[in-house]
Amino acid sequence: MSYETLDWSVGDDGVATLTLDRPDSLNAFDLTMARELERVFLTDALDDSVRAVVVTGAGRAFCAGMDLSAPGSVFGLDESLTPTPEDFRARYTEEPFHTGIRDTGGRVTLAIHALPKPVIAAINGPAVGIGATMTLAMDIRMASSTARIGFVFGRLGIVPEACSSWFLPRIVGIQQALEWVYSADILTAAEALEGGLLRSIHEPDDLLPAALELARSFVTGRSPVALALAKQMLYRNGSAGHPLEAHLSDSLAMFYTSIGDGKEGVAAFLEKRAPEFTGRASDLPRIFG
Repeated sequence: MSYETLDWSVGDDGVATLTLDRPDSLNAFDLTMARELERVFLTDALDDSVRAVVVTGAGRAFCAGMDLSAPGSVFGLDESLTPTPEDFRARYTEEPFHTGIRDTGGRVTLAIHALPKPVIAAINGPAVGIGATMTLAMDIRMASSTARIGFVFGRLGIVPEACSSWFLPRIVGIQQALEWVYSADILTAAEALEGGLLRSIHEPDDLLPAALELARSFVTGRSPVALALAKQMLYRNGSAGHPLEAHLSDSLAMFYTSIGDGKEGVAAFLEKRAPEFTGRASDLPRIFG
């Protein structure tokens, strides 16, 4: 599938590279990019040939935020609507709420979060607004030493979007999240690393190779089913009210993986050879009620 604002390629190792590709506008996020990103993660990335996804930007930026120069309603909202919380919650998947009210960035991050595979952000330059918040739904964030990251919504009179009020405190803690949102400052890569947002910082030319190598290390010789279930378990059980919830899903996940790819994993270990897993991330057992 071809895209207008993105470049999508899948290597022989199953690691896909997704590049935000509007370099002349610093990869600014517009409604076309929003639709295409959602489509990538809901369609192309689900193919069993894809084992992991690395996301980066073309040119000198990762994503400079919402394209505020776009004609018409920049955020694509239907300003004739007056939704109540009750109406919106009951009908958010229906029109006119789906396209007229729902935050486009949130639809993207929900699609990223739902992908049962590792997703790594290789933040190669400025990542501001949605350029920063879209990375929060990714599992790992790595950055170039030239990267600058900003949760600048307060400067525009709007609030953090893209489900970032759920993701950001879980990644960096509530105090750090509030400080960054309140200040709306632009962070250096070093400040973002110190605050717990980033895994690592790399020289510009080393960033993408390092991200691709990390992605390969996650999926080579690994069961796609076990990886997918582990991702679901860590995100969901990390906010469960009692460890019993983790025990119940752990038990079902252990049961189904043990009678599936686990048999091959044990056999390969005993026979001192590389495993040949046959499970597919597109065919996961249900472990949550």
